[in-house]
Amino acid sequence: MAQLLLNLNDITLTFGGRPLLEGVGLMLSEGEKLCLVGRNGTGKSTLLKIAAGLIEPDSGEIFIQPGTTVRYLPQEPDFSGYATVLDYVEAGLGPTDDPYLARLLLQELGLDGSEDPARLSGGEARRASLARTLAPGPDILLLDEPTNHLDLPAIEWLENRLAATRSAMILISHDRRFLEALTNRTLWLDRGAARRLDRGFADFEAWRDQVLEEEETAQALLAKRIETEEHWMRYGVTARRKRNMRRVALLQSLRKERKEHVGKLGGVKLETSTGQASGRLVAELEAVEKSYGTRSIVSRLNLLLLRGDRLAIVGPNGAGKTTLLKLITGEIEPDSGTIKRGTNLQTVMIDQSRQSLRPDDLVADVITSGRGSSVTVNGQNKHVVSYMKDFLFRPEQARTPVSVLSGGERARLILARELAKPSNLLVLDEPTNDLDMETLDLLEEMLTDYQGTILLVSHDRDFIDRLATSTLMYEGDGRWVEYAGGYSDMLAQRGAGVAARKIEAKPRIAAARPDAPAPAAASPKRKLSFKEKHALETLPARLKQLEKEIAELTGVLSDAGLFQKDPKRFAEASARLAACQAEKNTAEDQWLELELLREEIESAQ
Repeated sequence: MAQLLLNLNDITLTFGGRPLLEGVGLMLSEGEKLCLVGRNGTGKSTLLKIAAGLIEPDSGEIFIQPGTTVRYLPQEPDFSGYATVLDYVEAGLGPTDDPYLARLLLQELGLDGSEDPARLSGGEARRASLARTLAPGPDILLLDEPTNHLDLPAIEWLENRLAATRSAMILISHDRRFLEALTNRTLWLDRGAARRLDRGFADFEAWRDQVLEEEETAQALLAKRIETEEHWMRYGVTARRKRNMRRVALLQSLRKERKEHVGKLGGVKLETSTGQASGRLVAELEAVEKSYGTRSIVSRLNLLLLRGDRLAIVGPNGAGKTTLLKLITGEIEPDSGTIKRGTNLQTVMIDQSRQSLRPDDLVADVITSGRGSSVTVNGQNKHVVSYMKDFLFRPEQARTPVSVLSGGERARLILARELAKPSNLLVLDEPTNDLDMETLDLLEEMLTDYQGTILLVSHDRDFIDRLATSTLMYEGDGRWVEYAGGYSDMLAQRGAGVAARKIEAKPRIAAARPDAPAPAAASPKRKLSFKEKHALETLPARLKQLEKEIAELTGVLSDAGLFQKDPKRFAEASARLAACQAEKNTAEDQWLELELLREEIESAQ
C-alpha cells in the first residue's frame, strides 16, 4: 500500500467574513498526481498554500510524513534578494541535492543562469521558478498554474518531465490536455467543500455532471417531501386533534436543509454581437514576405481565408504570430507579395494580455467605453449592471477600479467589453488566459455558434482542437504551412509538434569549482524604454493618418490637368506625397522593429 505523504483534514478558512473553505480534506499518497479543480475564487490556490505551509487555516489538521520534502511553485515568484537566476535556483536546493541538476534544468529551459531576475520576461520568470521547484527532486510537488506564460515547446517539455518524475504532485491548471496527460486523482472544490474522484481529469467532467444531476434530483425529492409534510400539517386527521411533534420537527428539519443548500454556482452567459455578413473572401495572401533586417518573419506565404473559417496560428514565442495577425488584418503591410482583403469586414480583437485595460478605469466604464449606463448587444439595450451579471460580476463591482480585479475577472471584463461590439471577424490572441474551465466551455460553445470568421493564436492544444478548422504552423525561417484540422490533426499529419525557435547558443554553465574563475558580468537584458513604448502605442495611429493623407494626395494628383491649371499646387502635392511615403516606410520599419523587440522580450526564449 502506498505511503500517505500529506493529509489536510477538516480545513476551514474565512476571508472577509465569508467562508472560503469549510471542512475541506485533502490526501496525497506516493505516486498520486492529483489535479485541484474548481471555479476561479473557490480557494484552489489558497488550499495549495496551506499545504505548502504558507497560510495558516482557521481550523483543521495538517500532517506531512516526517522526512518528506515539499516544493511549491507559486503563480508569481519572488526574486528579491538574488543577483542572478542561478542564485535563485540554487537557493531552493537542499544540503544533499545535486547543483548540477539545477544547471542542467536551466539549460533545457533556455536560460544560462547569469540573467538578472529583475529583468526577466514573464516566460523566463516561469522557467526559472520551474527549475528551482524541480531541481531538488522533492517527494511532493505543489504546482500552481505551471504552464502560465509558457509556449507550446516549453509546455510539452514540462509535460514530459512531470510524467517521468516519481514525485507525488498536486496540480492547478486550466490546460485540459496537460491535466489529462498527467493526473490520476481529482479534487473538486465546489461551494466551499471538496469532493474527491479516484481517477484523473479525463474522467472528471462526466463525473461532475453526474454529481450535479444527482444533486438536482435530491433537491426535487426534498421539495416533494416538504410539500407532503406541509399538506399533512394542514389537513391530516391527527393534525386537527393533536399535532405529532415528531413530524413537526421533521418538517422544520427539511425546511432548514433546503434553506441551507447552496445551489450550483451561476454560469457566464456569453453572447456576441454579430455584425453584417462579410463577403465570401476574408483575406487572400499571395507570395507575402515580411522581414526585419536579416530575419525573415514571413516567407512567400500563400493563404486563403474564407468566411466561416477558423484558423489557428501556432508556433513558439518569438516566431512572429502577432506580426502575422497584423498582416492578415491590415494593421501592417508586407514587404512584397499581395494581400487582398474582403469587403464589409467588422473586426474585433480579444487580446488577453489586457494591455488595453487602464488600472484606474471603473468596470462599468470599461464595458460602456464611458458612454452612459447601458450597452447594446445585438441591437438590444441592456443596463450595464445587468450585462455585468452575465459575466459573473456583482452589482457593487460596477464602480470597482480595474486595478483590484483578479486575473480571471480581468479576462472576463475583456470578454464583456469586446463581445458587445458587432463583428464578423474575431481575432483571438491567447483568449484562454486566466479563465476557469466552465467559462472556457461556454466560450468554446459561443465561438462554435459564431457565424463569422475566427483567427486564433493560442498555446492551449485542447482549445485549438475544439475550435480550429485549420492550423497554420510555423516551420522555421519565416515559413508557415497550413494543415487541415486542429492541433492533434496537425500533429498526425506533420509527425511532430511545435519546436522551440532557434536562438543564439548560450554558453554552458561550468560546474562550480573552488578554483574556477569568476564568470564575466552578464550584460543587462533588453527592456523597452518609455520612448519606445510610447512609439509602439502611437505609431499605428500615425500610420493610418499617413495612409489617409497619401490617398488624398494621390487623388489630387490623379487630375491629369492639374499641372497645367496649378503648377504650384502640383509641385507641392508631389513633394508632400514623396515625403509621406518616405515617412510611412520609416514608421513601418520602426514599428516592426519595436514589435519584434516586444515579442522577444515577452517571449519565453
